[in-house]
Amino acid sequence: MQITYTDISLRLIIATVLGGLIGLERQVHGKAAGFRTYSMVALGSALIMIVSIQIALIYQIPGTDPSRIAAQVVTGIGFLGAGAIIRFPQGNLEGIKGLTTAAGIWSSAGIGLACGLGSWFAAALATILMLVILLIFSRIDRIIEEKKI
Repeated sequence: MQITYTDISLRLIIATVLGGLIGLERQVHGKAAGFRTYSMVALGSALIMIVSIQIALIYQIPGTDPSRIAAQVVTGIGFLGAGAIIRFPQGNLEGIKGLTTAAGIWSSAGIGLACGLGSWFAAALATILMLVILLIFSRIDRIIEEKKI
């Protein structure tokens, strides 16, 4: 069973939109990785997942595992996320910036993989939960930090 052009289009467009929603929140808050970065990470991940599935469908080689290529996305995106982390020479956790951005980029790749697989519910729910983490949990985090004073 081949993936239709309509299905490919939906998977890529939904991944781009969901990644863009998360990136929009990041950009509004002045983070280095924003709307375009998150959109491209989700889009690229969805594309890689689609290609992985199509390779398995076209060649039908026994033991072919479409998740193997997708697994490499997880590793590769880790390097992209690492580039978003900056460490200042203060020697404590306050000297580290960009961890949330790195985690967001990595999670956006997961959303893209889910879209590429056609797992719409998981991708949409993950997007909602990421936005909750970024918008609401940040307020909780600030309250916790204020209490430490």
